[in-house]
Amino acid sequence: MTVVEAIIEGIIQGATEFLPVSSSGHLSLSKHFLGISVDGLLFDVMLHVGTLVAVLAVYYKVVLRLIVAFGLLVKDLVTGQFRWSRMNEDRRLLIMLIIALVPLFLLFLPVPGTGMKVKDFADVFATDNDIVLEGCALIVTSILLTLGILASRRSQGAHLVMRKKYEHNGREAFRVSDAIAVGVTQCIAAVFPGVSRSGSTLSVGLMRGVDRQAALDFSFVLGIPSILAASVLTVKDAIHENVAVEAAPLIAGMVTAAVVGFLAIKLLRWMVTTNKLHVFAWYTLILGIVSVVVGVIEHTTGVNVFTGAAITFS
Repeated sequence: MTVVEAIIEGIIQGATEFLPVSSSGHLSLSKHFLGISVDGLLFDVMLHVGTLVAVLAVYYKVVLRLIVAFGLLVKDLVTGQFRWSRMNEDRRLLIMLIIALVPLFLLFLPVPGTGMKVKDFADVFATDNDIVLEGCALIVTSILLTLGILASRRSQGAHLVMRKKYEHNGREAFRVSDAIAVGVTQCIAAVFPGVSRSGSTLSVGLMRGVDRQAALDFSFVLGIPSILAASVLTVKDAIHENVAVEAAPLIAGMVTAAVVGFLAIKLLRWMVTTNKLHVFAWYTLILGIVSVVVGVIEHTTGVNVFTGAAITFS
């Protein structure tokens, strides 16, 4: 991999990890369309590190508060001083995040008759030559975003009519059922490249009646342990892979992913507050349809439409 290719992958990873358009889907499609070959799992790790730096740069204050809240929570549990009545904003957010992370353990369950775990299907879907699945998943992302937008508009209308009833702190608006719904959605998005993690979790939060900014912040902060876990698991596989990679592409990809990721978070926060999420709904719909059409053509011809290389389907 060249430095230029690494920068391209860094841009794609940084932008699509946080914008509601699916990073896994775009990385899979970019490799298919552009013919870029990724030199081993270590490069994927560095891209994840870059995006992790980006989200921490934006939400470091929240993360520090959550760390303090976790320490105090453990102290209260050990000393028997824990009381639900003493639940403040940070502690409540921490508990909701923990609940939302629990469904991720489903990814490690074995699938009978396949010899694989649920999470392994993500790699199978992302590395095959069939992009029809990515296209369908992008269309699903578009549908989820549209439903989230409609739900948000209904909530805004109710807020205007019954202002006192709907005035609340965004984070406190999250209930246990909301956290479970968002967590299960994140678990599903982790399996299918093309289903956006940020887009789907944000949309489900909106459909559950959560405030737009609260749903977005919850989605981003929830992504921190998810990205960290993905990096750790990939490092484990990368060690066994033992593939030599030049330092320049690694650094270029990581730095690009971090910078672009930071800008992407800022952009999405602005677009959510200004009611412009429909842009991503249209984008994922169009890209999804194009991917399905191209995939069907490739199934028929057995040739990659963009590179001209012969392809086989398992």
